[in-house]
Amino acid sequence: MEVIVNNERTPITSNKLSALLDQLNIKESKGVAVAINDRVLPKKHWPTQTLKDQDKVTIIRATQGG
Repeated sequence: MEVIVNNERTPITSNKLSALLDQLNIKESKGVAVAINDRVLPKKHWPTQTLKDQDKVTIIRATQGG
């Protein structure tokens, strides 16, 4: 199965969002936002959210600086 993460095709072996975040080495959820098909997903739903082939996943990380 394949999803599109930040405009890049990404093969995944599990349909769980939490597995995708692990695959991308995103361990800390603080300062991270996730949208699936342009809909922001609350963090409480991350562990149970499933993905479908060709879903568009946008991951944004807040950074400090000016």
